[in-house]
Amino acid sequence: MTDTEFTGEEAVATATLPLDAWHRAKGGRMVEFAGYWMPIQYEGIMAEHLWVRESAGLFDVSHMGQLLLSGEGVAEALEALVPGDISALKPGRMRYSLLLNDEGGILDDLMITNEGDQLGIVVNGAVKWEDIGHLRENLPDHITLNHNEDYGLLALQGPKAVDALARLIPDVADLVFMQAIPATWNGHTVGVSRSGYTGEDGFEISLPNEALTAFADALCAMEEVKPIGLGARDSLRLEAGLPLYGHDLNDEIDPVEGDLAFAISKRRREEQGFPGAARILGHLEDGPPRRRVGLLIDGKLPVREGASLFDGEDQIGVVTSGGFAPSVGAPIAMGYVPRDHAVPGTAIAAEVRGKRVHCTVAAMPFVPHRYVRKKGA
Repeated sequence: MTDTEFTGEEAVATATLPLDAWHRAKGGRMVEFAGYWMPIQYEGIMAEHLWVRESAGLFDVSHMGQLLLSGEGVAEALEALVPGDISALKPGRMRYSLLLNDEGGILDDLMITNEGDQLGIVVNGAVKWEDIGHLRENLPDHITLNHNEDYGLLALQGPKAVDALARLIPDVADLVFMQAIPATWNGHTVGVSRSGYTGEDGFEISLPNEALTAFADALCAMEEVKPIGLGARDSLRLEAGLPLYGHDLNDEIDPVEGDLAFAISKRRREEQGFPGAARILGHLEDGPPRRRVGLLIDGKLPVREGASLFDGEDQIGVVTSGGFAPSVGAPIAMGYVPRDHAVPGTAIAAEVRGKRVHCTVAAMPFVPHRYVRKKGA
């Protein structure tokens, strides 16, 4: 189902998620995001944000693209397009990686899971069609790509997420961060990973569209769980220092500039063979010309995306994400500055409504991650 708006040049369709009626019945305030109507909030962004930090929140992220790659040598084929060591990824394990253009710019950031006989990839909703086109054009012909549009994706995030989800799928309690398992629920085949986009412990659950409403109802019937909208998802990921594609990352920014060098695996650094390797490895060796940094804001005035950053009268960078951080109790932001301004503690300023607001470069995350890792990891 879609709603159509006329822009004067062409009709642009805004799609609805399988849970659209469910969100509206729960009081979700719907906004257009990534081509879909999605709930930005239910009872209020700050309350929802704090609930996730204290309990468990359910997010509908079915706008994301769920792709399946299969064929002989699929891991090696994908390595020609990303800088991660996909060949070494064991069954049931996940890896964060980056789809790169020929110059090393980031086309998207994505999650890759070894599902045994295939690779599962979750890509950002706003660019999933571009990603699909890029993969089909650049992967060998014998590699099969399927876009799994029959499955939705839910994220259950927060310190009580494991208690809630284990009542429905007991095996999830044995997972650690970046592990995934196949499971069943009410006769449906589902995929569960211990991962997420809030900095909290949590899970992402892929399940058939026809099972989404019953599953969401079962979770939200639990006292720990409430539905959470896009507004709190954004403030949570900002506090966690996690970039949003199309805002903090784009096709002109490489992984080192984006402060994502961890996604370039050791073997790949040594062997190269990924797009833009010369530029990226040069930035690893000599330092990038600019870097994504966190910013602590003086006072209570939020500094939003697009605000210019200054050192004295010299404009040095731009804010790419910003807003009030409920868990911090103050405005925070992230943006790009030259590498000689990227050291935590560096004082700069942002321009907001013609006024200068003092900022301090800060290490990220702003709120510690609470992922459940293997003992000793």
